[in-house]
Amino acid sequence: MNERITLMAAGELRDALAAHQRGDVPATLGALMSIDPESWQAIEHRLAALGGSLPDVLAALRGETP
Repeated sequence: MNERITLMAAGELRDALAAHQRGDVPATLGALMSIDPESWQAIEHRLAALGGSLPDVLAALRGETP
C-alpha cells in the first residue's frame, strides 16, 4: 500500500482545514474534493493510527466534541 500524501494533497488539506475553521463550507468541500484518492487513503490511515478521523479533526477545529 502506498502511504504517500502528495504535496498538493497536503496543501489542499491545509486549505480545507483553514476554510472549515472560518466556516467557509464551499471552500472546505472544494479543497477536500481536490485530494487524490491515494492521498486520501494515506490521510485516513495516518489519522486512524492517531486514533481519529477527518470528522474528528473538523469538529475539534470548530471547538465541538466529535
